[in-house]
Amino acid sequence: MFPKNTWYVACTPDEIDGKPLGRKICGEKVAIFRGGPEGKVAAVEDFCPHRGAALSLGYVEHGNLVCGYHGLAMGCDGKPASMPMQRVGGFPCNKTYPVVERYGFIWIWPGDAALADDSLIPHLEWAVSPEWAYGGGLYHINCDYRLMIDNLMDLTHETYVHHGSIGQDEIDESPVNTKVDGDHVYTSRYMDNIIAPPFWAAALRANGLDDTVHVDRWQVSRFSPPSHVLIDVGVAHAGHGGIDAPKEHKAAAIVVDFMTPETETSHWYFWGMARNFKPEDKELTKSIREGQGHIFSQDLEVLEAQQRNVLDYPDRRLLMLNIDAGGVQSRRVLDRMIKEEQNNPATEPA
Repeated sequence: MFPKNTWYVACTPDEIDGKPLGRKICGEKVAIFRGGPEGKVAAVEDFCPHRGAALSLGYVEHGNLVCGYHGLAMGCDGKPASMPMQRVGGFPCNKTYPVVERYGFIWIWPGDAALADDSLIPHLEWAVSPEWAYGGGLYHINCDYRLMIDNLMDLTHETYVHHGSIGQDEIDESPVNTKVDGDHVYTSRYMDNIIAPPFWAAALRANGLDDTVHVDRWQVSRFSPPSHVLIDVGVAHAGHGGIDAPKEHKAAAIVVDFMTPETETSHWYFWGMARNFKPEDKELTKSIREGQGHIFSQDLEVLEAQQRNVLDYPDRRLLMLNIDAGGVQSRRVLDRMIKEEQNNPATEPA
């Protein structure tokens, strides 16, 4: 289950560079492209009203999306514009979706278009400030997007899944705290006076800091509906204030996670890391991105196997421990949003 009257990340601009993109989002097949006279992003049903072909397999010409099967041209407004040797005035129109290009992503509202408000797209300071650098990627994962939210709101698994990069025993040995603030859920863990794991030791070196001394490490995950998890992470030389330490004593970043449901058992995972040290160093951005990509690929294997187990054993109840509180509270927020949509006849239930 997923809410639809909300903004999700649909794709990144490079994915529609010179060609349309077909993507299923919240169970709906969507064709995303740049059209109209200004090349603005548009999204319509990925269905040609002539013979049901996928419009995304076509091309863009004169601002219209042209079906690659028989040449029907579809406008950004979902209205057939033309077709060789045919009059299209009586052709049915396609559903369109509100889309906004912002912060290096293309956002889509898959629900009731009349309710779409682009002011609800979260502000991402790291995406607009020159003091930050960002590198990321995309994975398609065959699991319920909520399993990924659970994963990101409880980082205990790092000790086991990501041993050798960001995992360390001190994660298991440090308590996790959870709090709810309206529709936002926070989980936090602080580890004082420890040795930095390999990933963070490398980050310290990259920032010109000694990586052999003890550090204070922090992880603060923030869930925002419908499926955004931003994680404030980093290490600082011990005794300088931890998460509040001056920049010259720490290496800090924001792990960026946007999950967009495809179906009830699959999703698109837009991942990345934004850092506010050495933002001009493009090689460092590339190196961090490659390291993060490997780390997240380890999650992929675990989560897809977890989804298969959940489907194979539907009657098995899963344990809910204190470390699971962040995921549990995040699901409650989602359940409330979905129920509100279902109880409102003007909206489209998931």
